[in-house]
Amino acid sequence: METTPYGIVHFFPGGTKEQYEASLAAVHPGEGRLPEGQIFHAGGSSEGGWTIMAVHDSKESWERFRDTILMPRMQQGIEGGFTALPEETVIDLYKVLP
Repeated sequence: METTPYGIVHFFPGGTKEQYEASLAAVHPGEGRLPEGQIFHAGGSSEGGWTIMAVHDSKESWERFRDTILMPRMQQGIEGGFTALPEETVIDLYKVLP
């Protein structure tokens, strides 16, 4: 069975660059490195807060990252990081270009 890329958009109302940097450091494997299965990541300021976009190679790799790394770390609390769960939009991607 062929897997299709899976997109996630997280919006953190009132989120800041500093919270993003702290959160990213806590859930990514290192500077400039992506979690296993993630093929794209971008984050930036948007109206009313901070938005993060990520693309995983499959829905399964997103769920694995979410359930084993992202949610446990956020539930523990990340010093200086985002303090509330984001508004989430998921996208069954049709096309991802390089």
